[in-house]
Amino acid sequence: MTNFLQPPRLRIGEDSQEERHATWLELFYDLVFVVAVSQLAHNLKENVSLAGYLGFVFLFIPVWWSWIGTTMYANRFDSDDIGRRLLVGLQMLTAAALAINIHHGLGESAPGFALAYAFGRAVLIIEYVRAGIHIPAARPLTTRYATGFAIAAMFWLASAFIPAPWRFVLWGVGIIIDLITPFSATKFQLKLLPHASHLPERFGLFTMIVLGEAIIAVVDGVSEQKWEVLSVIAAIFGLVIAFSVWWVYFDNLGGTPIQTARSEGKIWTVATWLYTHLPLVIGIAGAGVGVEEVLTSEQAIALSDPIRWLLCGSVALCYLALGILHRVGVIRYCKIRSQFRGVGAIVVMAIAIFGKGLLPVTVIGLVAVACVAQVAQDLYQSRPTTRLVDPEI
Repeated sequence: MTNFLQPPRLRIGEDSQEERHATWLELFYDLVFVVAVSQLAHNLKENVSLAGYLGFVFLFIPVWWSWIGTTMYANRFDSDDIGRRLLVGLQMLTAAALAINIHHGLGESAPGFALAYAFGRAVLIIEYVRAGIHIPAARPLTTRYATGFAIAAMFWLASAFIPAPWRFVLWGVGIIIDLITPFSATKFQLKLLPHASHLPERFGLFTMIVLGEAIIAVVDGVSEQKWEVLSVIAAIFGLVIAFSVWWVYFDNLGGTPIQTARSEGKIWTVATWLYTHLPLVIGIAGAGVGVEEVLTSEQAIALSDPIRWLLCGSVALCYLALGILHRVGVIRYCKIRSQFRGVGAIVVMAIAIFGKGLLPVTVIGLVAVACVAQVAQDLYQSRPTTRLVDPEI
């Protein structure tokens, strides 16, 4: 802690080109979301079906947006004083309350989930108001954010006292207002663009949290099975899937969208980068659950339809999101990579469609091969003999 008490400070601007990394406080804050993602995965494991998946997504969005809110604030206005630490501590408490209430989050725990989210947003609103008071140049942006988030929080707060299904209607309205609030301040965002090295690292860390859940899924799946040959092979395939997704994401990660927005005045590149990460991390989390369900299935019997669709659909969602990120240049701009990601998504979905009757190890093996092909294509394009004359290649 550099100072006992100090106001928020602007962490972007002329120094935004300098290297900046996540703080120990940010990494500590992330630990709560490790638990939250684990609870979301646990919910999905209990109901592997279309309804279960939709419920998983419905709860995932506010959890992810809670993390995004704190991360985006810290990117622009972070400080290391006792006031900031106490506010982050309160945010950790609300995030922990979210995690606690995720189980039965669409049932008897729904009021607690709504209250936890509303109080978490209230802390974020206080931070933005405080930043606006001390940083006049940022006041137009912080005012828009605080106002939009406050309106959304009121819907969440009210929903705690209204029975279903209207409770979930208010949730939907509240999260929509939350998600569109940044678009109400686009002209102010261009003047206060996020830090070009800090934000990609933070997004990468959340992606790593979700990938970690996929690794845990492999370990849990194997621990619940006897050490048979097919189970071990299926577990290896599960690790290959996770490793391949890690490879193609982190090998192409960078601050391109922020640099593009700064040089060309295109704030939509930052927005695309941010919002496309939502289906990406949902896909990774769903794939982790799918892998575990494959490993705990009877290996000598054809894989059930819901599990096959969960695994294949989630992996396809990952590659679809990565293809969009490549195509608009918010990770490494490359039309070929974008097309290849799209083909990968189609191939994996074809496994879901035509894979009925296949054994679990066969399904996960085919998905793993499709994932390895994505890595192989990246390696081929990155080979030293390739001359990237055209930036669109």
